[in-house]
Amino acid sequence: MAAFSLLSLFHPNPSIPKMTTKPLAVLNKAYKMQVPYELKQGQTRIFHQLPSGLNMEVIEQKGRVLADKENNRRPGNSEKNPPLVFVHGSYHAAWCWAEHWLPFFSGFGFDSYAVSLLGQGESDAPASPVAGSLQTHAGDVADFIQKKLTFPPVLLGHSFGGLIIQCYIANIRNKQTLEKKMLYPDLAGAVLVCSVPPSGNSGLVWRYLFSKPVAAFKVTRSLAAKAFQTDLSLCKETFFTSTMEDHLVKRYQALMKESSRMPLFDLRKLNSSLPVPSVLKSSIEVLVLGANDDFIVDTEGLNETGRFYGVSPICVEGVAHDMMLDCSWEKGARAILSWLNCLSR
Repeated sequence: MAAFSLLSLFHPNPSIPKMTTKPLAVLNKAYKMQVPYELKQGQTRIFHQLPSGLNMEVIEQKGRVLADKENNRRPGNSEKNPPLVFVHGSYHAAWCWAEHWLPFFSGFGFDSYAVSLLGQGESDAPASPVAGSLQTHAGDVADFIQKKLTFPPVLLGHSFGGLIIQCYIANIRNKQTLEKKMLYPDLAGAVLVCSVPPSGNSGLVWRYLFSKPVAAFKVTRSLAAKAFQTDLSLCKETFFTSTMEDHLVKRYQALMKESSRMPLFDLRKLNSSLPVPSVLKSSIEVLVLGANDDFIVDTEGLNETGRFYGVSPICVEGVAHDMMLDCSWEKGARAILSWLNCLSR
């Protein structure tokens, strides 16, 4: 039972409200989240209508043109920076990227888009017990890229969002027909941030049970039992470093509590579909980024993902699982920016 409980991480299941919106329309006042996220200057909340007719929330922030050569990705080069598309994990939504990383990367000239997967954030919810599968979530991201973006983007995914991106990559590189090629547009690269590894989280579960039973109990209580929603100290330990200020933890705790109106996946079906199909190591440029203080994804999980893509993972010191929200969020952002600067040089 303990193992099954741990395998149920990240999957809340509150009631599912419904709201109909127009594609690419600015969100009106009928927020789905009872604690709505207020956008920062330069950000826009739009909706992308999926083939199902459901609308997917997208927070976008266009890249600024910078005159300072030190801040330009390619000084003297007219080639456009690739757009960045961010995919969140469980208990999160587009807002988690909009807080720090969208302003940061747009400030360096990158058009940045953060999506809320179905049933999360301000996105519509399907008429089913769960929001979707790896394939359907990856397909929703692909539909947005195909219809909205002009240039191949870099996909960035956090936690289970990273697993969705791994599914996307597999679909690109194992496509058999022109139709499938059109469904999954090519990428300029991919960044996996504290990602669930290609085999899923079952390996993490068993390692925690045998090597860190106390941590295993805390993770189960925090995520499977959703105690992080009411226990501030447990929320901090699960997602953030110990130096994170409590008032920030409390704010993000409230947003996380409201972000997921239904589980992202049916975990039994998810685990039966894993590991994700392998790809040629040179087929796409991938950055595997981990956090030294990650309470959820351990070092072996990080290394597994690196081995899968034939790259050496980078582990950022002084940040926890929610690297993009932690008090030292800029460390991870700088590591990604350095990698982006080297793309296709």
